[in-house]
Amino acid sequence: MGVDLRQVVAGILTITMFVMLGQMLHRDYFDALQEKIQGDAHDIEFKGSKVAVEDGLVRAIQGVNNGPWMEDSHELKPCWSISQSDEAISSKGYVTFSLTNGPEYHVSQITDAVMVAKHLGATLVLPDIRGSKPGDEMNFDDIYDVDKLIKSLESVVNVVRKLPSHVSLRDIAIVKVPTRVAEDYIKAHIDPIFKSKGNIRVTTYFPSVNLRKSSQGGETDPVSCLAMFGSLELQPAVNDLVESMIQRLKTHSKKSGGRFLAIDLRVEILEKKNCHEAGAVGSKTCYNAQEIALFLRKLGFDSDTTIYLTQPRWESSLNILKDIFPKTYTKESIMPSDKKSKYLELENSEYENVIDFYISSKSDVFVPAIPGLFYANTVGKRIALGKPQVLVPAEISGTSGRSTDYISPYISRKNHLAYSCFC
Repeated sequence: MGVDLRQVVAGILTITMFVMLGQMLHRDYFDALQEKIQGDAHDIEFKGSKVAVEDGLVRAIQGVNNGPWMEDSHELKPCWSISQSDEAISSKGYVTFSLTNGPEYHVSQITDAVMVAKHLGATLVLPDIRGSKPGDEMNFDDIYDVDKLIKSLESVVNVVRKLPSHVSLRDIAIVKVPTRVAEDYIKAHIDPIFKSKGNIRVTTYFPSVNLRKSSQGGETDPVSCLAMFGSLELQPAVNDLVESMIQRLKTHSKKSGGRFLAIDLRVEILEKKNCHEAGAVGSKTCYNAQEIALFLRKLGFDSDTTIYLTQPRWESSLNILKDIFPKTYTKESIMPSDKKSKYLELENSEYENVIDFYISSKSDVFVPAIPGLFYANTVGKRIALGKPQVLVPAEISGTSGRSTDYISPYISRKNHLAYSCFC
């Protein structure tokens, strides 16, 4: 019995069409998703996967054989400018606030507090830092550079180190503010309270962790840009520690030209219910160690690749990743031994969170195994630093894939709000 060549070709074309359709559904689902949440930034799915790179933003490195490494782009320059109308105005009232839940939240919280103080004409009080457990409190200068903050904001808002003693806590009204708060909202909802009480305490809530540029196309407030990207810097001792850990990772990466990956993968979060649920068209929300290992191998990363994990301490579920990539480290294995008593052995995890955030921002490649604000704000810092290689994981059906097909849509589509602040 003969075989009709036309039927064979038709069959191959049909299979190809189904494969392409599946990829399109996966991409369109992630791109369209904008799930609103309250509180926990990990209750959403990635806003994109498998996207094309535009305008040559990411380019393959020539002459490097140990993986699909890409060149950094030119470091972008701030394109905001402070006009005379943005300059600080003195008032008798104060705005207080705290930084909570880790550095990925601090970026948004400082921005919202500055916006509120600026548009009220109030004086901003230097915040304290509070962890997730009762009693976890630190001074701002335990982590961040106080002088840098005050100096960077002096043109738009007055900052004082402490609330004056004559101001009673009973005279301070607590005001909840949605993240990315705008001037119109401040005037309509916060200004009347401020005029009535004279002083307010701002707490930011997160109806969404989406950091895409506004679809309305208006210019981003220059004060917001300054606060988000120009005010927070690590204090010297913490910055030196982060840099020393980065150098140690680079030392382990000689065969790949000193390049290393950072992966935001935390077992505690992976075990939460929302990380076990699949979204529409079977799309995953989180990826475990085995899935990340397969993803990286299919993209061509060599077994000699150096990897930094945000996981606090090593757990057996991570062994599969280390089996495939032996040079996989958590902070406890690369931190200088004389620093561990201060930065690792305390119950307060704020130092550890900060280390993770800044190493992930400066790594050659960043892979978010977990969606949320850590992912979104890390991408923002990387855009400002000219480090566009952020690979959003996905299940690759074949035996291999191109890393350029998995660049974060925040970067490939240039729709992260950071692109409104840098040019």
